[in-house]
Amino acid sequence: MDFTVSEKMQTIIEMIDEFVDKELIPMEPAFLRKPFRKMVAELEEKRRIVRQMELWAPPHPTEYGGMGLDLVEFALVSEALGRSPLGHYVFGCQAPDAGNIEILNLYGTPEQKHKYLGPLVSGRIRSCFSMTEVEMPGSNPVMLETTAVKDGDHYVINGQKWYTTGADGAEFAIVMAVTNPDAPPYLRASMLIVPADTRGFNLVRNIPVMGHEGDDWASHAEILYQSCKVPKENLLGPEGHGFVIAQERLGPGRIHHCMRWIGICNRAFALMCSRSRNRVIAPDRTLSGKQIVQQWIAECAADIQAARLMVLHAAWKMQTLGVKEAREEISLIKFFVANVLQKVVDRALQVHGGLGMTDDTILAFFYRFERAARIYDGVDEVHKVTVAKKILQDYAGKRVR
Repeated sequence: MDFTVSEKMQTIIEMIDEFVDKELIPMEPAFLRKPFRKMVAELEEKRRIVRQMELWAPPHPTEYGGMGLDLVEFALVSEALGRSPLGHYVFGCQAPDAGNIEILNLYGTPEQKHKYLGPLVSGRIRSCFSMTEVEMPGSNPVMLETTAVKDGDHYVINGQKWYTTGADGAEFAIVMAVTNPDAPPYLRASMLIVPADTRGFNLVRNIPVMGHEGDDWASHAEILYQSCKVPKENLLGPEGHGFVIAQERLGPGRIHHCMRWIGICNRAFALMCSRSRNRVIAPDRTLSGKQIVQQWIAECAADIQAARLMVLHAAWKMQTLGVKEAREEISLIKFFVANVLQKVVDRALQVHGGLGMTDDTILAFFYRFERAARIYDGVDEVHKVTVAKKILQDYAGKRVR
């Protein structure tokens, strides 16, 4: 693997870093206190500037107005944008739209691409992804209760979904539902495009997360599909291929997430170092207190570097060999980077003391919302078991001396 960053990418990262520092970080106090909807107009102005800078939609297809960066290149961009919770949204590569754009580009019909993909990449509309269910383990996309039953030229969808990010204000949802209940487990579900104004699409509530309800894009909804009827043309990809498509979406998505988390680590680490240099410590605890913090700084620096290299290697392997060949690396980074993130943010908050518990810094926000990193897209424990099984298979019948 070549770790060289091209001159072009170095320039892009420098431009993004400057924009995040000057345009987005100053908006964070308002982001922490206002409903997201009240910030949309100001954020749209920032998006306009990003388009003028020709930095819009970094990972998305050039034919639809994106930059067309490859997976490794976007990993570097995602790290830079991750320093602010507004970064990915302002640059047009936020979840869940980024994942939906990928699978629409891979599996969408010409009509679906014209109606949904183009407007989505341009930022004229938003979307959401309905897979996780209330009573089923979200880490296993094979286990679904939501059904989509054929009725003439339509599918009728019934089921309850939650943690549907950004459903509030979304133009459409991509819904994963069981269409072939008698098929083998991995061929039972399909994906369907469901416009949000379809009768039977009921947004029940925006779920409060750690005491914060959220709205608009910055929300996670519970949706009830009650005899929700969509035409067969809304099927995304082949019938019964929902699991396959989900894996196509989740693989690159985990790279995006992990590099965003490293961006958060970089921001928290910088805040921790700055605070440790300037904070007054009681005289009787000066030596021991400083030494403890110095140890934390050294450990966090090593963890961040290790996590970063692991993710870039996984992105490179996925890009060169495919998602299947990189499955082990994807599972490794998912639980490893999530834990590094939690450790770095927690220690940065600890160094800030009481200040860290307030919204006077961004740390409390990161602490609240990024704890979920160890849960969504597969809980840590599932990924650890998956990796361990694969490793042990490689030792079947071998004797090590």
